[in-house]
Amino acid sequence: MSEQIDGRAGNVNVRRRIVQAALQLYCEIGHNKTTVADIARRLSMSAANIYRFFPSKRAIEEAVVGELLDETVRAAAEAARTHGPALRRLATILKAIADCNEARPVQHQKLQDLVTPAVRQNWTVVLAYQDKIRGLVRPIIGTGQARGELHDGSPMALTCCLLEAMDVHLNPSRVGAATLRPSFDAMLRFCAAALSRAPLMQSVEMLSHVQFKAAG
Repeated sequence: MSEQIDGRAGNVNVRRRIVQAALQLYCEIGHNKTTVADIARRLSMSAANIYRFFPSKRAIEEAVVGELLDETVRAAAEAARTHGPALRRLATILKAIADCNEARPVQHQKLQDLVTPAVRQNWTVVLAYQDKIRGLVRPIIGTGQARGELHDGSPMALTCCLLEAMDVHLNPSRVGAATLRPSFDAMLRFCAAALSRAPLMQSVEMLSHVQFKAAG
């Protein structure tokens, strides 16, 4: 049994090394120019060995995109652990997601060139990422409703409405899009007013601690 566990742990480690090597190469030369043979050379292993762990280059690309999106999920999950009114917690989560999206193309434009088609084509890892984000937002909306802070309604429906409304700032494929759009600050205040039971100015005060960054 211990040998099987050690074997599985070893396989996970090798997969992680392959993903990290691919990620480095995608940063350097882009995913289109990177071949499985390039990844194998970076790891001093054969291409055949790579295919033991990933059936195709597309599978490696999906794993890389999943790794990048998981960074955003971790940032959002950390933000979700904050305390305070529901609107403030939601604002902190959404700001964390927007910041991760904005940072990626600034640091590694070639990685953004992979993330964008993955999102637009609804890769499985992207759908899983979207489920995780909804899973972070929905309980906070439910808690806000239970406390009388937010309007009644299906927490999941309100979650989807909020994320859809903020999509221009939260969607990893729309970063840097040359479109006319409201700032993150303005869009969030609009959503807060729609969700909150409190008067508009009180809703604004709940968001006041979040340091907004103009995005439009």
